[in-house]
Amino acid sequence: MSDSSPSPMTAPFFTARVAPGDQQCDAWPDQPLLVSLEQGGIDWPSSCRNGTCRTCLAQLRQGSVRYEIEWPGLSSEEMAEGCVLPCVAYPVSDVELQAGPV
Repeated sequence: MSDSSPSPMTAPFFTARVAPGDQQCDAWPDQPLLVSLEQGGIDWPSSCRNGTCRTCLAQLRQGSVRYEIEWPGLSSEEMAEGCVLPCVAYPVSDVELQAGPV
């Protein structure tokens, strides 16, 4: 009997792309996007790493993220406009980010 489902030891990953340009890296669902970007050799502005300083602010052009903290340092208006904080945002799909505000 064969089981075609993925092994529980196999963590799925997504792709994070940075616009403009063609930089991309693996984005792991169990770590913040900022960590994945850095591990992928992408230089991204950062400072506090806890969602308060907003140095890493990005525009989420495609894809979805989730937060593990109740208040990720963004207003509801900024979230509605597609702003994310990669230091506390976890990918739930492939994503495309652009540095800076909307």
